[in-house]
Amino acid sequence: MKITDVRTAEIKGHGYSTYVRVYTDEGLIGNGECIHGGEGCPAMVHALARYILGEDPLDVDMLFEKMRRARLFDGAMAGATVTAMTGIEIALWDLAGKALGVPVYRLLGGKFRDTVRLYCDSHAGKDFSPESYARRAREVVALGFDAIKFDVDETRAGFRNDRWNWHASAAEIDWMVERVAAVREAVGPTVDLAIDMHGRYDIGSGIAVARAMEPFRLLWLEEPVPPENVAAMREVKRASRVPLCAGENLYLRWGFRDLLEQQAVDYIMPDIPKCGGLSECRKIANLAEIYYVPLAPHNVCGPLGTMASAHVCASIPNFLVMEWHWVDYPGWDDLTIQDQPVIQDGHVVLTDRPGIGLEVNDEVARTYVRPGTAYFGERP
Repeated sequence: MKITDVRTAEIKGHGYSTYVRVYTDEGLIGNGECIHGGEGCPAMVHALARYILGEDPLDVDMLFEKMRRARLFDGAMAGATVTAMTGIEIALWDLAGKALGVPVYRLLGGKFRDTVRLYCDSHAGKDFSPESYARRAREVVALGFDAIKFDVDETRAGFRNDRWNWHASAAEIDWMVERVAAVREAVGPTVDLAIDMHGRYDIGSGIAVARAMEPFRLLWLEEPVPPENVAAMREVKRASRVPLCAGENLYLRWGFRDLLEQQAVDYIMPDIPKCGGLSECRKIANLAEIYYVPLAPHNVCGPLGTMASAHVCASIPNFLVMEWHWVDYPGWDDLTIQDQPVIQDGHVVLTDRPGIGLEVNDEVARTYVRPGTAYFGERP
């Protein structure tokens, strides 16, 4: 079996994902999804295709490394180039599973679990009042989730006197505490609660917020300071009992080395359909396991990328929980075709279907394509 073509489609969800299809001379097609590669991601996928055309699609790791080394001086250590390679890599795994008649998790070494626990990124309250935060928390828990996340770095709350200098005043910290307290009271002590600061604040603010969050027994505080300075993150970790999580903007296993070696966080959150793909994320998980750090993947993909990520989460021992970020976006239940709902009671439920285990619903997906762009080579 040989690879004959690679095509893309840009599909709206949380921003635009790049869907990737790898075609073969035997008629089998593999589907992949990658996210946050920007408008240039499809062009990069097409540029990378030249390195895998005519190759055996079952040589997934070799083909990924072939692409990476070929584009090493064109950004293949981080960023959109890696994301484009990721979309191809996921499609190759789907293709390999279909060719061999087994689910992807079987090719990754088997599974430790049948279901993959999710936490729902609940964004924030509708009107930013504590009551609105609490109401949203109850709504999400009623959907079946026992882990949730809220944002507290709200730019419209009136605290940004200087949009470049993210320092949290005492008043802003009180504002954060009031809303987190409302959520915790609304859902009780048994629901895991994470809080996201999106890596925007200075060290002093990060430490102050972390200490203020200690009474609420958070699952984690996410990126209280910009994640590119690992030493700064470590200082926040040392100053508070609140667990920290970071890593959604890191790429490949080299990107996580300093974060783990400096023991700067309690959990890491690689974005699997962005940072290198399924095989690479297993390597990141193996590296984290040395430091007894669980994996809590970031995930803003649709059902295709989410299910692909779930195969990795099932195949590693140190998985904790994965994000689901589509509570406010349409199309989740219709974008793909599957035998059963992808999410059941706050978990992705794995099946024994070959490959990723679902197919793109072309009729529906076409309605979400980026205006003016082609759907897998069709005329826009």
